[in-house]
Amino acid sequence: MITQCLPTAAATRSLGESLGRSLPAGSVLCLQGDLGSGKTTLVQGLGIGLGITEAIDSPTFTLINEYVGGRLPLYHFDLYRLEPADVVTLAPEIYWEGIETEPGIVAIEWSERLPYHPDTYLHIHLQADDGAAQGDPGRMAILTPVGSFVLPPLIN
Repeated sequence: MITQCLPTAAATRSLGESLGRSLPAGSVLCLQGDLGSGKTTLVQGLGIGLGITEAIDSPTFTLINEYVGGRLPLYHFDLYRLEPADVVTLAPEIYWEGIETEPGIVAIEWSERLPYHPDTYLHIHLQADDGAAQGDPGRMAILTPVGSFVLPPLIN
């Protein structure tokens, strides 16, 4: 487990960029955090690190956005509006197993709504940093590799 202080949105984006530059195909990121905690900002940075030039927005209503113009494809899920039973109909495993899609990076916002997870993934919990300077709430990310996930060195 690694804790990363993220005092600004730019720092959150930078963490995503670092991950995007270094993660291999087949990586799954399970993102968790309150509304406004920086999940989409982190995924935007991930896209920048992958070399995706297209604007990345949260797929709150479309549920899954696919970006294929970078080093690897990025599959961005937003499960906010779904119940676990509804998530099953999306068949998220076809993305993380590369069954019907080119292997890439899978980023899942509101991953606590998944009824099942891949065997290997990176859990990223974004939360307010209680020790941040007054006037700037700041955030922190707790990164926990699950299974055989290998966290690359993070350089910001």
